[in-house]
Amino acid sequence: MNLKPTLNVGTIDRGLRIAVGVVLLALVFIGPQTLWGLLGIIPLATGLMRWCPAYSLLGMNSCATAKNS
Repeated sequence: MNLKPTLNVGTIDRGLRIAVGVVLLALVFIGPQTLWGLLGIIPLATGLMRWCPAYSLLGMNSCATAKNS
């Protein structure tokens, strides 16, 4: 049984998710210091894991496809 999810977050998408996640988490410590910044855990985690459950549900994939030789 294969429990490893298929990667569905591409390189640019991954970079954007990580950047947005870090910025949102920074709101917890600097800036307005609200707990809403904890929502940054979601894009940060999906960027680091390279797998997004919402993409899986919607059948989306931002990974580059392998070319057949």
